[in-house]
Amino acid sequence: MTAEADIAALTIPEQILLWLRLNLIEIAGAFAVLLIGLFLAGLLSRAFERALARSPRFDPTVANFLSNVVKYALWALVLVTVLAQFGVETTSILAALGGMALAIGLALQGTLSNVASGVMILVQKPFKVGEAINVGSITAVVQNIGLFTTELKQFDGLFVMIPNSELWNKPIVNYHRHPIRRFELVVGIGYGDSMEQARTELLALAEADERVLEDPAPQTFVNSLDDSSVGIGLRVWCTTADYVAVGWDMTEAVKARFDDVGISIPFPQREITQRAV
Repeated sequence: MTAEADIAALTIPEQILLWLRLNLIEIAGAFAVLLIGLFLAGLLSRAFERALARSPRFDPTVANFLSNVVKYALWALVLVTVLAQFGVETTSILAALGGMALAIGLALQGTLSNVASGVMILVQKPFKVGEAINVGSITAVVQNIGLFTTELKQFDGLFVMIPNSELWNKPIVNYHRHPIRRFELVVGIGYGDSMEQARTELLALAEADERVLEDPAPQTFVNSLDDSSVGIGLRVWCTTADYVAVGWDMTEAVKARFDDVGISIPFPQREITQRAV
């Protein structure tokens, strides 16, 4: 009790100095643990980021994000270790941190879902910047892929921003992933016209176009027997970069060639028979 009374008689600055002298070893150890821990956390997180960056499966954004997660987790571990040096009960601290993390997770559920989806998009790479994709009712070119949202530019120039969770949970059609694509055109001819001649003319147009690939070879076929016409189909393969131009040019060339050789492209017709009563 005498020692406690003596300490109580000291001023607050004197009590602080006394506590520092009595706990100098623990303070020095905690300070050393703090410095070494922070240094190792930074070193390990940078090494982790470099290891992920060397893998072609990981985007630099994902590597940076995951390395930061590792760094902050190590920081928390260092903090708990330092507090344990002073005899602080770390079990209650860990429980409080766990409850705090749960509360933050529930409050930011939608945001964390976007982050998780963004990481999956950057890792799985269903599309890349510059590729044209279709998601739901949106067809556009990818401009930027972030952890929270993906920015797109529609072909009419409009800007579209989509949360990553919506992108990841919908079927994605990538128009540029494969190097070649198939173009298909169906043209209706009159029932009085020659199907064989129409197929021959379509095949000749395809073979004359240098952008049309020889393998797979162009195909022509009878596609349908409609009310007013016979549908003659043409299938050709071309590079993805030439797909739009080939479609436009081939459609125009077919109309011009059929006009030249006398193959009609009939309008819809309906016959009405009237009976006298």
